[in-house]
Amino acid sequence: MEEKDLIRSLNWFYSLEIEQVDLYKSQARAATDIYLRQALTRVAAMEQEHVINLEAEISRRGATPTRLGAIIAPLLGVATGTILNWTNTRTLLWANITLEEKAMADYKRLILKVAEKPLFNLLWSHLIDEDLHAAWFSNKLKELDRLALH
Repeated sequence: MEEKDLIRSLNWFYSLEIEQVDLYKSQARAATDIYLRQALTRVAAMEQEHVINLEAEISRRGATPTRLGAIIAPLLGVATGTILNWTNTRTLLWANITLEEKAMADYKRLILKVAEKPLFNLLWSHLIDEDLHAAWFSNKLKELDRLALH
């Protein structure tokens, strides 16, 4: 993979992760269920770790993280989080699962193109975190479905 294409991809993930941080923080602030609030807060913190990792990787390669991502992504995250907060918990979880699945698919595509060990391992780490987030949201959704039947 050419360096400029790699930087473009890393900036895409940088922006996506910033958006996810603000999305989950916004959702956590509005959550009335304490377990959901705590989980969203923890997921936001993990996504923030991804932002820091990606920013460091982009800088290590002599590039600058996209300013557009740093400005627009938080706004999108808060806006999306606010809109989802107007819906119900099921819709919020479904949207989060969809977002995490998109991130996972994108990480998988990039991993297949990267052989360089430190970056390869970093991307795998992020992919696994996204998978864990999707699994938690999915399990919570199943729990809500079970409770609705009783």
